[in-house]
Amino acid sequence: MSEIHLTGQLICKSEDEARIVTFHLAEHIERTRAEPGCVSFEVTAAGDPLVWSVEERFEDERVFKLHQERVAGSEWGRVTAGIERRYSIEGLAR
Repeated sequence: MSEIHLTGQLICKSEDEARIVTFHLAEHIERTRAEPGCVSFEVTAAGDPLVWSVEERFEDERVFKLHQERVAGSEWGRVTAGIERRYSIEGLAR
């Protein structure tokens, strides 16, 4: 299986959403980097205080899907569910 590479942006509509991201981001990064199969995981400020650049790499599609499932059930997933994500994902089976 091939490595999965996700790139994109997390885009907040307001300062309130940005505060939610800022408050929860460090724990989300720490938990994701600790997941088996996580090759790299970066979420960084993009210059605009409402936008973050996201880059993720996972060993394969199976571990990427496990990551997505974990995130969906996490505090991060719950509090950021309404925040826009613009992602491109390479390596997924078609």
